[in-house]
Amino acid sequence: MTSLKKSDKKAVLDFAAWSFNVTTSVGIIMVNKALMTKHGFSFATTLTGLHFVTTTLMTIAFRWLGLSQPSQLPLADLIKFVIFSNLSIVGMNVSLMWNSVGFYQIAKLCMIPASCLLEIVFDHVHYSRDTKLSIMVVLIGVAVCTVTDVSVNARGLIASVIAVWSTALQQYYVHFLQRKYSLNSFNLLGHTAPAQAGSLLLVGPFVDYLLTGKRVDHFNFSSLALFFLTLSCFIAIGVNLSQFICIGRFSAVSFQVLGHMKTVLVLSLGFIFFGKEGLNLQVVLGMVLAVLGMIWYGNASAKPGGKERRSVLPVRSGSLKGSSEETDGAEK
Repeated sequence: MTSLKKSDKKAVLDFAAWSFNVTTSVGIIMVNKALMTKHGFSFATTLTGLHFVTTTLMTIAFRWLGLSQPSQLPLADLIKFVIFSNLSIVGMNVSLMWNSVGFYQIAKLCMIPASCLLEIVFDHVHYSRDTKLSIMVVLIGVAVCTVTDVSVNARGLIASVIAVWSTALQQYYVHFLQRKYSLNSFNLLGHTAPAQAGSLLLVGPFVDYLLTGKRVDHFNFSSLALFFLTLSCFIAIGVNLSQFICIGRFSAVSFQVLGHMKTVLVLSLGFIFFGKEGLNLQVVLGMVLAVLGMIWYGNASAKPGGKERRSVLPVRSGSLKGSSEETDGAEK
């Protein structure tokens, strides 16, 4: 009975973590779309830096209130994480700018096999046949409903390769650092958010100028643009926190696979709020296939042998309060 209750509690916490991530991620996409398309704030890298500023303020407030305890993260690991994360952010922005939307979507799909390869090589994870097939169904479904025109050029291909591998490494490293140093999401964000905020605000305006030809310091803020910018920064706190919680509880691969539910929701909400021009049978079939694949993946990876780590990463003793709950069930 005790184990059943623990299992039920874990299921509720898992669902809450995914719901938190999906809600905030879809919300920030909608807000950023309004900010960039309707109000002309096209400085994506600088915007991400501002997101990490507000996230840093959140971690400081939590530490001041005593809700987050002191922790340690070696400088070398922090630098690696910031490099992977910033390359991911800049790489994705550049990839979207230099490639067609279709190739950009293909690059995003490549993050799942890249994350799988990292887990196989570094953690010796073994996937069952059903788990592999379910991942393939998700990839096919998302490709059917998102990939349209596909054209590629040399610089776009290089940007996509950098974006894919840096994103996969960043998400793998979130899970790795939480397990290795027994860090919960608040503590890990407390270490990484200030470094990312400073570095992105330093390079962001230059990257954005290269991509758009516009200077962020020349942007004329209207009251509505300022409102959407502020709203985006506040929602970003939830996005950053929920990403760390989800990857800590599950894994980078599960986060990528089930994260495509956000793609389906964004498409659905786009059709509802911005018109149904792109809605056709192919898109609907792709959505259905992707959702079925996600359900299959959840069931297949939860079964014995569905996804197993063959080696155990050493974890520091004396884990901080809350970290055990977040990392419970990390093999889903």
